[in-house]
Amino acid sequence: MIITATTLTRAAGAAAVAAGAIFIGVQIGHPHLDVTTIVTTEVAVRNTLKLVMAALALVGITGLYLSQIRRNGLLGLIGYVVLGAGYLSILSTTFVSGYVLPSIADTNPGYVRDVLEAASNGSPVGDIGPLGAVLKLQGFAYLAGGLVFGIALYRAHVLARWAPLLLAAGGLVTAALAVAPDSLYRLLAYPNGIAMIALGYSLWRTTTSVRQPVAVGS
Repeated sequence: MIITATTLTRAAGAAAVAAGAIFIGVQIGHPHLDVTTIVTTEVAVRNTLKLVMAALALVGITGLYLSQIRRNGLLGLIGYVVLGAGYLSILSTTFVSGYVLPSIADTNPGYVRDVLEAASNGSPVGDIGPLGAVLKLQGFAYLAGGLVFGIALYRAHVLARWAPLLLAAGGLVTAALAVAPDSLYRLLAYPNGIAMIALGYSLWRTTTSVRQPVAVGS
């Protein structure tokens, strides 16, 4: 198998599509997180899928950025770095939620309760240490990165133009409704997930219209 730029671009597009689909899927029927539900198999499976989603999203946005790096300019670079930091934070905090908190739910339920409260934009009673700052950074990077990266992709005028707008708008709406109830807040994952699916598909489609160079003598 010969790995080409086209192959990598299509793989990045497929990764973005998968990330968006998983992001939407894990929110459907998501139980309220507390000390009791955090140890269930269902939540463990959902958190594992979120880890896969975050990793695929990193691959996807990297392909989106590199495929039109000259058109994205400085704004695109800033958006990519900030959004990438957001997904890296999601990867880290999801690992804690999926594999660390369940292991200490019986011995330190107060800490687990405080972490889950902070993760849902609540006010924890106790001190959760550096994790509190990580959660705040995660929220800012994900929302601001989506907004800036979406604007940069829209200005590049390469991919389907409504998808970057949806990505940018998703960040704005999510920021505006950050204090909404958990059940409503999860619904806001839908526009972001749809935007990732559309961007990934559009990126994959663009590779089919690019003419590959022909080797001399062929």
